Amino acid sequence: MSIDQAAGVQEAQVVQEAGTLKPNFIKAPKSDAGADSGQVERLVADILSRVREQGDDAVRAFSRQFDNADLEAFEVTDSERERAVVNLDPQTRKDTEFAINNVRTFAKAQLGSLSEIDVEILPGVHMGHRNIPIERVGCYVPGGRYPLLSAPIMTIVPAKVAGVGEVIACLPPNAHEAMIAGCHLSGADRIFRIGGAQAIAAMAFGTQSVPRVDKIVGPGNAFVNEAKRQVFGPVGIDQLAGPSEIFVLADHTGDAELIATDLLAQAEHDVRTRVGLITTDEALAKAVLAEVDRQLESLSTAQTAGPAWQDYGEIALVADETAMIAYSDYVAAEHLQVHTEDAQALAEKLSSYGSLFIGEAASVVYSDKCSGTNHTLPTMAAGRYTGGLWVGTYIKTATHQWLTDEGIKQVAPPAARQSASEGLEGHRRAAQIRLDRLGA
Repeated sequence: MSIDQAAGVQEAQVVQEAGTLKPNFIKAPKSDAGADSGQVERLVADILSRVREQGDDAVRAFSRQFDNADLEAFEVTDSERERAVVNLDPQTRKDTEFAINNVRTFAKAQLGSLSEIDVEILPGVHMGHRNIPIERVGCYVPGGRYPLLSAPIMTIVPAKVAGVGEVIACLPPNAHEAMIAGCHLSGADRIFRIGGAQAIAAMAFGTQSVPRVDKIVGPGNAFVNEAKRQVFGPVGIDQLAGPSEIFVLADHTGDAELIATDLLAQAEHDVRTRVGLITTDEALAKAVLAEVDRQLESLSTAQTAGPAWQDYGEIALVADETAMIAYSDYVAAEHLQVHTEDAQALAEKLSSYGSLFIGEAASVVYSDKCSGTNHTLPTMAAGRYTGGLWVGTYIKTATHQWLTDEGIKQVAPPAARQSASEGLEGHRRAAQIRLDRLGA
């Protein structure tokens, strides 16, 4: 499919989803990152089934098959954890602890915003809710091509702030030793050298070595994502995460060099990263297009960022701010930067995104690494209905009620009548018996 044809397909989708909006694509994506995930469902189903039936033996076999790792014991020992921390470069440790402190501070502020309530909605009818930490959470920590020390911070730290009873971390056997240090410093109670779909299976079902968890969080590759999808139900998951995304909203005040730099910074994550610019200024659109090509010539990670830009990058030219907002909310990008004349005012009008970066000074890279907001965010337009990982991800808000005699008199008669009209005699009796015992 040519770029022009791809633009036509994309434009048709936009028209269908966003009414009369018709962006002019200065550069259209060649492919759909969500549709290119591959057929992994059957393979993952087999992995899950075997781990469920065979436990550690299956995990060990898959570790040899996929990670070339032959491990007798999966759990990282206390001495190995301590050694990983000691071996961590001193400046890297300081930077890691800086990030941990920022994420912890923000998570504590979020936790403080979660109130428990108890309210008397009618005389004698008391209702409320409590915020209850999940008992045991499994955090998947991807290995990646580089040791991404921010990954364990984003999943483990808010879990500990939320009060989770036990945090289990799983990371690939070949992950850099520094990743073990990151898990330890972030507060993981137990760390296991298990990666991929088999890690998700082990945490979801439990094995001889790995305890069963109540919820699984954390990003991963297509196999990890599919495994999370298939185990959802008996265990909870945070979200289904696709390839990373960044979009920038910019008007005539946008800086082409800065925008191109931020787009490529995200593009180096993966060859399927979706990066885009939505702008009202044609000159800026063309300048960014040229600037991306220029920067790719000297970018050491161009072997990853280049294909991402070529296949999934887009530059959409829209008529005005209203159209910019409409298309942005349609895309619902994981990371959304606002580079406009009045970025704060525009930010107030946006409603669908994973995390928002307001003004040129706020770069996604800060959140990715250390500023304090969480970088585990919704992709594939999930920002239309959910936010990203936060301290509330690890908490159950559970309701309760209690009634006095006066409360029974308030609710029993309509409850009994409604039950009778629905033909639910057992319900009617359960409502009526309490009223009868009051002699009412």
